[in-house]
Amino acid sequence: MEEFHKVRRLPPYVFEQVNRLKGAARANGADIIDLGMGNPDLPTPKSIVDKLCDVVRDPRTHRYSSSRGIPGLRRAQAAYYARRFGVKLDPERQIVATLGSKEGFANMAQAITAPGDVVLCPNPTYPIHAFGFIMSGGVIRSMKVEPDNDFIPALERAVRHSIPKPLALILNYPSNPTAHVASLDFYKDVVAYAKKNDIIILSDLAYAEIYFDGAPPPSILQVPGALDVAVEFTSMSKTFSMPGWRMGFAVGNERLIAALTRVKSYLDYGAFTPIQVAATAALNGDGSDVDEVRGSTIVVGT
Repeated sequence: MEEFHKVRRLPPYVFEQVNRLKGAARANGADIIDLGMGNPDLPTPKSIVDKLCDVVRDPRTHRYSSSRGIPGLRRAQAAYYARRFGVKLDPERQIVATLGSKEGFANMAQAITAPGDVVLCPNPTYPIHAFGFIMSGGVIRSMKVEPDNDFIPALERAVRHSIPKPLALILNYPSNPTAHVASLDFYKDVVAYAKKNDIIILSDLAYAEIYFDGAPPPSILQVPGALDVAVEFTSMSKTFSMPGWRMGFAVGNERLIAALTRVKSYLDYGAFTPIQVAATAALNGDGSDVDEVRGSTIVVGT
């Protein structure tokens, strides 16, 4: 039987294949050390779990929630950006809560992609960066990963040789899987180029709080004028050891956030309200939970 059109465009999902291989090895008695999906081995901090337990006992929180995130959660994310990056965001127009950054990327692709649109994507990259747009009918053009002096010339070549002109550029620093980190000067150059050439920037900052040697990575939104062209995706999965809670954010350009919000309103009712309240408490905390997770992080490979 012939596969459906969209399914034909997708190779087997890498982590699904890894899980299959792990299952077979375990069935044969092998002792597996799992370095696959990056599941934190620390539990979610007790204060966050306790908040969830308190809120879940209120039956009013068992109703449909808000697709774009409850107001307090969006305000907490705005406060985090102001505190961490010095970036002022409007919780009503520039922030939407997502079911992790993966869902945010996939639904942003649905919101902005027309059939045949070209998207510039790093290679290697996290799968959803490319396949979210492929599932939406887009075309991926691979880009170099290193955020160095050769990036802008490579970007210029990619734009010059793409028909139609690329719709968007995906950035991911700190990078999954290469661990490259970008500087603020790098972001300034990319934002200037994107504004000049009318290209959307989608920045994945899921690893914003996993850093070393006291050198926190910047946000692209720290660049003056970045809000004209950029949206940034963050996640609580690694920052607070909350991968199974599925809580993230998209923040930035109002037009892009409005498009994502509209698509999401048709597709989901948001995370379970107690999860959103617990996430709010985590973001409004004193930072000790984040310090604990960061201090216990071990880098395996590069």
